Amino acid sequence: MKQLRIERYMPPRAAEWDEFVASARNSTFLLYRGFMDYHSDRFEDHSLMVWDKNRLIALLPANMTTEDDGTRILHSHSGLTYGGWIVGERHPEAGEMLEIFRLLREYCRDLNISGLDYKPIPFIYSPMPAQEDLYALFREGAELTQRNISVAINFRDNPGFNSQQKRNLKRAMNVEAIIRPEIKMAADDYSEVDRRNMVAEFHRLLTECLSERHGVRPVHTEEELALLVGRFPEKIKIVMIYSEGRVEAGVCLFDCGNVIHAQYICSTERGRRDGLLTRLFDYLIDPALFPKASYFDFGICNEAGGYVLNEGLYHQKSGLGGSGVAYDRYMLRF
Repeated sequence: MKQLRIERYMPPRAAEWDEFVASARNSTFLLYRGFMDYHSDRFEDHSLMVWDKNRLIALLPANMTTEDDGTRILHSHSGLTYGGWIVGERHPEAGEMLEIFRLLREYCRDLNISGLDYKPIPFIYSPMPAQEDLYALFREGAELTQRNISVAINFRDNPGFNSQQKRNLKRAMNVEAIIRPEIKMAADDYSEVDRRNMVAEFHRLLTECLSERHGVRPVHTEEELALLVGRFPEKIKIVMIYSEGRVEAGVCLFDCGNVIHAQYICSTERGRRDGLLTRLFDYLIDPALFPKASYFDFGICNEAGGYVLNEGLYHQKSGLGGSGVAYDRYMLRF
């Protein structure tokens, strides 16, 4: 007979947490404590661990917020694009997931937590099917509160560039340019100084691009990005294209196992005009560079929780060969 229980994560259990993430069927490196905790000063961590007797079967990366009126909400996790229950190779099954949500409801009521703000992992990030949580959310009466649309390429069924992007690439090939560093370079090929200089150069370009085109700043500061690249040098790759000694476009990639995610994309005006960003993606969208990945994900194209679609951005990304993947968000009231 199963004896499930929910416990709050505490830092002394970091090794147990990371060991489970490494073997889970729907995890990525973003769910390791070394990534989650880099901005721990911004969030009140309230991650959860589910045990069946002495066997760990699920994790919930989470944080807590308290509204002015005292309402407490559990979020999965506000500092991550996605989270949701991280599950083992075989368990929990659908029935067990229903029980986990029942226990979660009791746990939250005991702590006067009024709701769960839940962001499941998009299906492409799971090398194995793992959507028992979506079924449980349906059974529990959760409300879909947000749906963003991302653009991703299936490496095994890639239609390639559309006519516009092919013209961009043809124009870019007439420009003297070089791409560096090479994706296949090992992390230990960089010195710490080289790595920090690369991050600084990329972050300057990214900051200028976001400020000029969107009036915003990067989610990560230069210091935070340098910290994460240092912690996960095999998982976070920055690649840039140069012409006449100047960086004209760059991409920061997160290697999430089944998915290569373009966390940041930036370009100068010349980089866009001369098609150099397209040339950079022509290099990057290559399954030979990422033999373990199934998808290349360009990221969402929305504002206002999905109610505003940036059609130009979606068209640009889909022109590189991609099509839509939903990033959902639910609210479950207790």
